[in-house]
Amino acid sequence: MSFPTCNREVGRKREILQIGDPDLRRRADPVDPADVTGSRVQELIDDLVCSMRAAGGAGLAATQVGEPLRVCVIEVEDNPRYPYKPRIPLTVLVNPTWTALTAERFRNNEGCLSVPGMRGDVERFTSIEIEALDRDGSPLRFTVGGLSAGTFQHECDHLDGLLFVDRLVDSLSLSTWDNFNRHRREEYLVRVAELVARYGQ
Repeated sequence: MSFPTCNREVGRKREILQIGDPDLRRRADPVDPADVTGSRVQELIDDLVCSMRAAGGAGLAATQVGEPLRVCVIEVEDNPRYPYKPRIPLTVLVNPTWTALTAERFRNNEGCLSVPGMRGDVERFTSIEIEALDRDGSPLRFTVGGLSAGTFQHECDHLDGLLFVDRLVDSLSLSTWDNFNRHRREEYLVRVAELVARYGQ
């Protein structure tokens, strides 16, 4: 898969809101396409990239830093928190929407920078189509499959005020990272490897 990248390395680290903060539950407002290249949105994008990288995340949405705008960023490189995730080049999405391309779902064990220290099982569609604007206001349309599809769905959920804990398929799957590593990691990695091998994503 191929994504538009952002080469700007500026921005400031922002506080990432934690579960319980009402601003995390606010549905974000669409960005006027005419405003995408304006200073407010451009600075927000740079801050999201900076904050995501500083926290070691795979993505970050504007609502997570208290900005109620439909903007998110995603990137997976050599991330020690998620060594099993396929790489995703830095991707900026403004006003993203997605459509499931299949009814098939997979069970994913997810964490979140806004729910520190916790993980749990949610169901995600295995193949989706994304439509959005890039940081220059140009239209994007691409498909994502496999484990990477879950990452995009997770970030888009934030823009609707949803956290992964709202989508738990089994409350017993909710655990600390330490207990995930101790009791669930090996089984999960087997499932992940099969999914990545199938989709290459």
